[in-house]
Amino acid sequence: MNKFRREIMWAALVLIIVLTAMSIYGAFVGADRAQMFFNSIPSAVFWALFALALIAGFVAFRRLIRVPGLLLMHAGCVLVLIGGALGSEKGYRATGNDKMLKGDMQIFEGQAAKHVRTEKKIPLFSLTPDFAKSLDARSIPQNLRQEFQSEQTVLSQAASVFVSQPGGVWVIADENRQFYVRREGKKLKVYDFIRQMRELPFSVKLDDFRIEYYEPKVEYLQAETAGGMQQVVAEVGGQLDLGPKVGTAEIVRKFGNLKISIEDGKTSYYDDPNPGSNPALEVRITKPDGQVTSQYVFALHPGFSHSQGGPKLVYNKPAGGAIRDYISELEITDSDGKVLAQKHIEVNHPLHYAGYHFYQSSYDAQTGRYTVLQVVSDTGVNIVFAGYWMLCIGAVWHMWLRHLFKKVGGKKQTHGN
Repeated sequence: MNKFRREIMWAALVLIIVLTAMSIYGAFVGADRAQMFFNSIPSAVFWALFALALIAGFVAFRRLIRVPGLLLMHAGCVLVLIGGALGSEKGYRATGNDKMLKGDMQIFEGQAAKHVRTEKKIPLFSLTPDFAKSLDARSIPQNLRQEFQSEQTVLSQAASVFVSQPGGVWVIADENRQFYVRREGKKLKVYDFIRQMRELPFSVKLDDFRIEYYEPKVEYLQAETAGGMQQVVAEVGGQLDLGPKVGTAEIVRKFGNLKISIEDGKTSYYDDPNPGSNPALEVRITKPDGQVTSQYVFALHPGFSHSQGGPKLVYNKPAGGAIRDYISELEITDSDGKVLAQKHIEVNHPLHYAGYHFYQSSYDAQTGRYTVLQVVSDTGVNIVFAGYWMLCIGAVWHMWLRHLFKKVGGKKQTHGN
């Protein structure tokens, strides 16, 4: 029995060292490769051995069951393994879980969406070093096209190569399909992607999206006058003195997406809430004789901002400095439009609802009119968290609290005697 216990101890030590090495490796290879590695067959074998070692520990060391701290620590490790397995792709398949694992959705301001785009990466085959050279040159010779086969399909003459990550990932586009070639060590691995749209049982509405900067950007209305360039902050009510011969200019309206409509010969200007961006200002020009005219000044189309005979106005709308944060104001609604949940989400502060976490993933860098959310299932997450809590509580109890309680109990007995 002592020999069996010693072997269990050595096996546990080796497994812990291997787990440490795997964790360090996963931290340096990137999220995608780390996910592939920890979901691979060798990793699955390792997790199985780790679980068996824990079970064997309970059998060989019965004291683990009688000592609360040790029991919590080892049971916590088991829960972490179970939760991680349930939340993996293989865990989904083994348990028949039809829940969406991960995807992303793009939502414009003022609109709601319920469809999530998912991707499944399928490993196809490996390539030779000669093929790697052709990828670097972005030209695949005919003899190497025969080497590239997926379900007996050979690359056509029209196939082209794009660099996704220099020296690491290439994209081969051919006949409306894309193949991803990734360098893994000394080998080139080819992957295909299956993209699907999954529907949520509720809708996600983007009420508002905003970008915060370390140095807030300031927008200006600028005018060329006889006295030089004049400017005022581009807010409603801002005024410019254009000189005694021209008059004054006052900002009366500010648009985020200006649209123009003509009905029955009458032109109207309005701010369109639909997707798009056309920032503009309506400026009222008051001439010295009291005559009033309106002029529309466009940030993205300055050439259309100048009226014939009118002052030269410029709407200066800078892109902004370094981005500090980007925030999405979200609402979860049912089919009747009833609000079920709402939250202002930002990076590392997701919205959680109905078994999914909604993370702020990306945004419209050009106009700031839409957000990109990453939708992640919470399957197994609570089990993992429970395991970590048990592990921490067990360690604190076994290392410190039990000794503290013994001392307190001993002092009480001494005073009692």
